[in-house]
Amino acid sequence: MIPPGRRRHLVQFTLLSIFPEFFDSFLSCGLLAKALASGLVTVDRVNPRDFATDKHHTVDDRPYGGGPGMVMGLPTLCAALRSLPRPGKLLMLSPAGRRFDQRLAAELAGEDALTLICGRYEGIDARIFDLFDITPVSLGDFVLSGGESAATCLMEAVARLVPGFMGKEASADEESFSAGLLEYPQYTRPEVFEDLPVPPELLGGNHAAIADWRRRRSLETTLARRPDLFDATCLREEDADFLRAKPRRRPGRTMHIGLVHGPVLLKDGRVGTVSLTNLDIHDIARVSRTYGLGGFEVVSPLRDQLTLAERIVAHWRTGPGRRANPDRAEALSLVRLHENLDAALAAVSADHGQPAALLATSARGPATLSFQAAREVIAARPVLVVLGTGHGLAEDVLARADGILPPLRPFSEYNHLSVRAAAGILTDRLLGDAL
Repeated sequence: MIPPGRRRHLVQFTLLSIFPEFFDSFLSCGLLAKALASGLVTVDRVNPRDFATDKHHTVDDRPYGGGPGMVMGLPTLCAALRSLPRPGKLLMLSPAGRRFDQRLAAELAGEDALTLICGRYEGIDARIFDLFDITPVSLGDFVLSGGESAATCLMEAVARLVPGFMGKEASADEESFSAGLLEYPQYTRPEVFEDLPVPPELLGGNHAAIADWRRRRSLETTLARRPDLFDATCLREEDADFLRAKPRRRPGRTMHIGLVHGPVLLKDGRVGTVSLTNLDIHDIARVSRTYGLGGFEVVSPLRDQLTLAERIVAHWRTGPGRRANPDRAEALSLVRLHENLDAALAAVSADHGQPAALLATSARGPATLSFQAAREVIAARPVLVVLGTGHGLAEDVLARADGILPPLRPFSEYNHLSVRAAAGILTDRLLGDAL
């Protein structure tokens, strides 16, 4: 039943597929079947084979340039698309498309008609994008045999947002991703099952307390399972306070940042040592503390430079700076000084009781380890991620590393970040989603 005051919005789906029978079961059960019966949603299925002119009803051919498999051709697809009396917005299910999410589902629910093009084989002749205004849509980073199963997911997600589809409109509003967060856990009778009770907060009838409990459980679930969703969600101040107080595993505790002053490349291309700076020590220490790193390892082979660094750190750890700025003192407590990279790596290994991996950075490339692969290494073992001062780490350091991370701005014509800025960006890229 459509709520009073809301217009009856109908959505017509057209499925373009060489396997129209794929959708038989999907369209014949559940809420979608009810919506079809009531006329709230309409679905047409169009088979490109019906537009073939040869006796075999051919829809594909060999790819130009060679290679395995076949490619869906244009003659039948174009004829099928041009036959549609009401195509509406054209969508193609494709791994190269815009990532499908609840926001896109809401956008599409506002359309009166949607045509979903389901590819098969090795794909569709790319010239179709020159002939029609088609939006590619992807359901994720995985491979399917065709677009049909992806189309069913898209259809259901969109149809659920059509007024009247769910019966009770609040049902759709409260589910996962509607507010940018995962849904809170649900319970029903019996109140106790196999010694497992329903949370008492749900039994008192206090609706404000129930809403607060549900909000907090939603925040907890999102933090534990999909912290990346917080990037697209504006949290209330009380939400942030609640999450900040939650005890949780620190994924960065086995990651250490290392700042190497020698051996590094000098301006003239020679290998040498550069002087350390007060700002580098302060700012990278603050980055390390903010992201919960295991430590900040400063490497310089020059004794006078290490002595200078010792005085700087001591001023904040135990001297007047500690009383003036305890937050800065807390950050500087992570700093350790080493005469060479071997000593720094040994210290990190000793901290965690197992050999630490050495990951190097270079603005020049080439990379040998993706950021995703680096995150997996950090999750599995202690890691020392080293940045070079001057004009970057010497080749000897890069050669001994277990992996070289990609440049932060590999396609920029200007690639000269300060090492302090690079340390912050790099740490966030490796750990940011983990909060």
